[in-house]
Amino acid sequence: MRRLPIAFAIALFLVSCTEEKEHIAPAIHDRDSVSMMTTYGVNTLISDSGVMKYRIVTERWDVNVIKNPSRWEFMKGIFLEQFDNKFHVEGYIQADTAWYYDVKRLWHLRGRVRIRNVNGLIFTSEELFWDGIKHEFYSNVFSKVITPERTMQGTYFRSDERMTHYLITNSKGSFLPEDMTGEDKQEPTDTTSQPALPTRQPAVRHAASPKPTDTDTP
Repeated sequence: MRRLPIAFAIALFLVSCTEEKEHIAPAIHDRDSVSMMTTYGVNTLISDSGVMKYRIVTERWDVNVIKNPSRWEFMKGIFLEQFDNKFHVEGYIQADTAWYYDVKRLWHLRGRVRIRNVNGLIFTSEELFWDGIKHEFYSNVFSKVITPERTMQGTYFRSDERMTHYLITNSKGSFLPEDMTGEDKQEPTDTTSQPALPTRQPAVRHAASPKPTDTDTP
């Protein structure tokens, strides 16, 4: 029987005694990125103070209460309808991406933001904030407002929730000064009676009296 070389035998011994080690990456424990709820294909009604006020339509809705501040995320876009107290549609809002900070009651809309209200006003921008506590919209980027009468645009926008009173600064477009408040104002009419100015009487030409002649002398 042939003997194995000593070096080869030692190598076999070391290989047989070495335990197999599995190479595994460390586990990821990023709880801050985990959503508590993820819902797909959403079409639901949202109430405000016990009254149905909004309809949300979105492809994906994530609710994350771990992030600070907590938020709802709509990374696949959002379409939001707003109703009045009689459930009539007052307008709609849509955007490519949206975040809703539930504690702050603040919406952050980004990417092809579009709003239309019941009066036919159309608002477009790339970013818009909606403060549910102050009940107002505002944007610090280029925005455009189109009404049935005219078009306005500027780099700063602020408005009430109904888009009836709004402010645009650094603006340009076809508009009147009263458009800066979103109201159509009429110029005051002066109804104070003024005394009539005296009019010049037309000149009257009188016929000249005939000159006396010698034959007229008695």
